[in-house]
Amino acid sequence: MSGELLQIPYPVIVEGRYDKLRLESVIRAQILTTDGFGLFNRQEKATLFRALAAKSPLIVLTDSDGAGKLIRSHLSSMLPPDRLIHLYIPRVEGKEKRKSAPSAEGTLGVEGMERELLLRLFAPYAGSGQASPAGENPLSKLDFYTDGLTGAPDSAARRDAFAARLGLPPGMTPNALLAAVRLLCSYPEYLALVGREEKAP
Repeated sequence: MSGELLQIPYPVIVEGRYDKLRLESVIRAQILTTDGFGLFNRQEKATLFRALAAKSPLIVLTDSDGAGKLIRSHLSSMLPPDRLIHLYIPRVEGKEKRKSAPSAEGTLGVEGMERELLLRLFAPYAGSGQASPAGENPLSKLDFYTDGLTGAPDSAARRDAFAARLGLPPGMTPNALLAAVRLLCSYPEYLALVGREEKAP
């Protein structure tokens, strides 16, 4: 079991990229970050989380310090309570290996948790047989180019119109929109939205 990844059918929200990297060694799921307090002033990310919550429950796992509690509280205020699954790590004193000094409260974050503890946290949500929402979605930049969402004079307007159909904000960069669409749509759903038939490989 030590090398296996738990298949989690729901998107998982953590604070930062090191938390995401840690979970990627434990679970196979769509893992998104709040970019710490960046969530508080990034409408694009908040809108994406709301769109995801409309399609699937979201698992929230933040650090056990004060900052983690603020971020968790903010997520709870912006998303329907019945769409959130809250997981909690214990308060463990220590310092992550990559850091030169402990955190302000002297406790380990998600990135510092032992693998076995994380496996126990996620085990109840594994093995449902559902695929991760965009785990095998082959949507790529080439699709965006093919469908005029990049590389054309009116691509920005096309992206805004496409984003609006998914309930996403205007002005998203091609990379940000691609990442969001891969989470929100299956590949056949994307092709249907752009009016393109799926071609056999």
